[in-house]
Amino acid sequence: MEQNRPTHSGDNPPSPDRPQAATTGFHFDDARMELIMGRLLQAGVLLAASVVLLGGAMVLFAHGGERTNYRVFVAKPLELRHPAALLGGLAHGDPAAIIELGILLLVATPICRVIFAVAGFAIERDRLYVAISLTVLAVLLFGMLRGS
Repeated sequence: MEQNRPTHSGDNPPSPDRPQAATTGFHFDDARMELIMGRLLQAGVLLAASVVLLGGAMVLFAHGGERTNYRVFVAKPLELRHPAALLGGLAHGDPAAIIELGILLLVATPICRVIFAVAGFAIERDRLYVAISLTVLAVLLFGMLRGS
């Protein structure tokens, strides 16, 4: 004997408030948004760590056999704080610039998460959380730009 199975996907049957078409296809809810945000953070941290590891390996390859004099402190130039100098260092394969890029990617990861949250809440039409996320984004950007 064959049982009647619902033709919809998900746990809840279609209702007048939620027709059949809404239960099939792409569904963007809080759980999916949290999953995507988690993957975004994981990918950002792994990418940043990989870039820093590459730069560190390049430093070790270039200077691994040198002896370090810990009695004298030699400060590194501040040139990597400027985007043009950073891009020039990356173009020349400078290990310090590659490590700096990895750190910038690590800092950018939570900012990308907040930007994704703004977009996700906008898709869900949740104005309160869009406003809260935009406020958090403004505070993050203000803190970053004010510090430089």
